[in-house]
Amino acid sequence: MNNPFYKAGELGRRSFMSRIAKSALGVGVGAHFINPALAAALPNTDKKLIFLYMAGGMSHLDTFDPHPGTKEGGPVKAIGTNVDGIQISEFFPHTAKQMDKLTVIRSMYSTQGAHQQGNYLMHTGYDPRGSIVHPTLGSWSMLHQGKINPALPGNIVIAPGSDYPYAGFLPPELGAVPIGDAGKGLQYSKRPGWVNEQQYHDQLELANVFDSRFREKYSQRSITAYQKFYDEAVTLMESEDLAAFDIHQETAATKVKYGEKSKFGQGCLLARRLIESGVRCVEVTKGGWDTHAEMPEEKARDLDRALAALMQDLSDRGLLESTIVVVATEFGRNPELKPESLGRDHWAKAFSTVIGGGGIKTGQIIGATDRGHEVAADKVTIPDLHATIGTAMGMPIKKVVMSDSGRPFNVGYKGAPVPGLI
Repeated sequence: MNNPFYKAGELGRRSFMSRIAKSALGVGVGAHFINPALAAALPNTDKKLIFLYMAGGMSHLDTFDPHPGTKEGGPVKAIGTNVDGIQISEFFPHTAKQMDKLTVIRSMYSTQGAHQQGNYLMHTGYDPRGSIVHPTLGSWSMLHQGKINPALPGNIVIAPGSDYPYAGFLPPELGAVPIGDAGKGLQYSKRPGWVNEQQYHDQLELANVFDSRFREKYSQRSITAYQKFYDEAVTLMESEDLAAFDIHQETAATKVKYGEKSKFGQGCLLARRLIESGVRCVEVTKGGWDTHAEMPEEKARDLDRALAALMQDLSDRGLLESTIVVVATEFGRNPELKPESLGRDHWAKAFSTVIGGGGIKTGQIIGATDRGHEVAADKVTIPDLHATIGTAMGMPIKKVVMSDSGRPFNVGYKGAPVPGLI
């Protein structure tokens, strides 16, 4: 719809807020809010989460569980790290120098071997069910812990897939605010130069007058939710904290360190800026791991550079002890390497996850596989991983929350924190 508030062909402030509200709130599907008494009782904790999601199924054998000299391991060599006795793929020379800040879980196991179902399980801790959508870890954290910086969204996802679960059955305002391109930040969030401050406020007041009659006539939770999110967006636009979304304020050397030409690397840089500014949960997605017909060397080296830069940066800035960093994927890849292409098919029986920061015990390997085929020791399920992250963040993981349909849910379902990690 055209609006004189912005030029034809350009998104204006109102359009920006509307789009964000629609994507984050799902207006029209029964939005509702947290009880104020519950919000006041939220625990006071500053633990944060950066969740790096490798979409498509990251090969464990070619990354964090190499088996050099075997047919399963193929041509990939293993290299030493700064922790004696721990080796990872040769594609991770930068991460090898940060191994003391990380733990590799080599005994992950999933019940889902298809992308959509595996992606859903890794993001929610629950197998998909046709009757309900479950929340992500970020949304659970918003429910149980709330924002740290009231001026910024508490939950953000960078480059999400089209099937991202957001808040699930929880109040929609707890869902992640999506950022499409880290290099562009939070787009259309500044007042156009050709609209002065008075004109801007006049437009907002006029819009409020028009909308008030609609709100009175259709007094529904979804409409109230939309208005609240709209008001928060206006507050953010007028806040100095909006600068947190601008990675171009970083030095050229810092951008190069993360991978200047890498969208994922710049996403990790943005994640660090947001965490530093008081955003509680940030997810960054790196796609392209569905490597049926190729060796994922390029993707692995991209992850290596960004992950190492992020861990060192968080450590240097005093943020690592309060920030949990997770590298996760929906499943691994088949140990039976395709000799003609060096690709691998889906494999849910065994794969790897990396975790560090936030009080996690690091510099260790948890679990093992029998050359990548099956979990040979200390099986860890995806609900276990969620329970571990939730516990490390300070969430009451066993606290039951009822969905609108009257069904009980909690963080990590029936999972239990992984021994030796927290």
